[in-house]
Amino acid sequence: MKRAVISVSDKSGIVEFAAALAAKGYEIISTGGTASVLRQAGINVIEIEDVTGFPECFDGRVKTLHPLIHGGVLYLRDNAEHVATAEKYGMHSIDLICVNLYPFKKTVAKQDHSLAEAIENIDIGGPSLIRSGSKNYRFVTVVTDTEDYSSVIENMDSQGNVSAELRFKLSAKAFAHTAAYDAFIAEYLAKAAGTEKFPKQLTLTFEKKQELRYGENSHQQAAYYTKPDIDTSCITAAKFLHGKELSYNNIGDADGAVAIVKEFDKPVCVAVKHATPCAVSLGSDSCQAFIRAYNADPVSIYGGIIAFNTIVTEECAAEINKIFAEIVIAPSFTDTALAILAKKKNLRILELPEIAERVKSDTEFKFISNGLLVQDKDSGGGFSDKTCVTEVQPAPESVEDLEFAMLVCKHVKSNAIVIAKNGCTLGIGGGSVSRVWAAESAVLRAGEYTRGAVLASDAFFPFDDVVKLCAKAGISAIIQPGGSINDNVSIAACDEAGIAMVFTGIRHFKH
Repeated sequence: MKRAVISVSDKSGIVEFAAALAAKGYEIISTGGTASVLRQAGINVIEIEDVTGFPECFDGRVKTLHPLIHGGVLYLRDNAEHVATAEKYGMHSIDLICVNLYPFKKTVAKQDHSLAEAIENIDIGGPSLIRSGSKNYRFVTVVTDTEDYSSVIENMDSQGNVSAELRFKLSAKAFAHTAAYDAFIAEYLAKAAGTEKFPKQLTLTFEKKQELRYGENSHQQAAYYTKPDIDTSCITAAKFLHGKELSYNNIGDADGAVAIVKEFDKPVCVAVKHATPCAVSLGSDSCQAFIRAYNADPVSIYGGIIAFNTIVTEECAAEINKIFAEIVIAPSFTDTALAILAKKKNLRILELPEIAERVKSDTEFKFISNGLLVQDKDSGGGFSDKTCVTEVQPAPESVEDLEFAMLVCKHVKSNAIVIAKNGCTLGIGGGSVSRVWAAESAVLRAGEYTRGAVLASDAFFPFDDVVKLCAKAGISAIIQPGGSINDNVSIAACDEAGIAMVFTGIRHFKH
């Protein structure tokens, strides 16, 4: 007779699965709460201690950690010496392991949990059983995911037993399961212990949220993964209200739009195209902010991502519906606004109540071939130590615009230039290999509105060519990090042109 060990924290579907196994002649060995649930459902259960001859102890810390359990799982059925040893010590074969682990993630997600509570929810016996069974996959089936219950039973029905192919796939899945579980625990404990920011070994785990139709291009396969402990202020926590399924590019662009929204406390509208801001504007409410952003770049906003940090009103929704947009993201929508936007069946509408909150993580990652780069997030604008280095001081109304322009500039691909006025971008130039080319692009987009506007640069000016361009365009003030050996040349050019220049001392490259 075949035997199965069943010990699960998530008991959804377990009665039906155990009943199906029992109907196929399996003896069910179980522990504690799982055994109680199965017995109440009328399923015959053998307690672990009836197999081991040793009672559960230490509040359940020790129950399956016994040679009669692990020996029955691990011995090789086609090895005569192993078979003889198993018979000698009374080790009956265990052919199926159904285990899901203590809810460590759920425990630490509670705001009021203690470290002691977290430690008690670190599973020991479960991972050990899973690893033992997975190592001996040629003879043992290991099930760790409730979604696999039906496929295992269906496979038994069609094959007479669980096929070697399915056992191998479940083994690989099981090792991934325990690896992710341990990685999450390691990450949590590292934070709790206050260990170094960049440890010798970095453990990360992500869970698949959904399959995607394709990646950046239609010939690329793709999927969407998220951290198990989702930050509720990030795009991963957004509620999908309406529209087509999100694509790979949609998700990346939306993440960039949300990051820019977080820079501002006043009502703001952020329009992003190809992961780059094309228009950003402050306003008295979402409607005014959107209209100003649209007027700043009515061409590039077409087919873009539009994000807000305040409620989208009926008036705002009506204005948005005049154009084609891929996504609208906001902390909330009025019922009427949502109804108006939903008239466009393909428009994706995302609700993210905590969109304005700062991201909890202070690190960010960049994957490269066979490697991973990790760094602090580029937080803040560096305005506390800003210094005017020219004879001309920026006008009071320009000071806020300088800071506004630099906050947007942080999110533009380097080399990055942003021209702004009255809390609204006029021209954005980014991703150029030459800073003056980026400035020329921004000036061209701003057109006649450059007169009296301000300009922000993500890095210093190595020459005075950008200053001379600003003088021709009528730019009134410039903000940049400073730090070039030619700073004096740029300062002199500003003084000659009557342009105020402010140094922040902080560079904002975005590669």
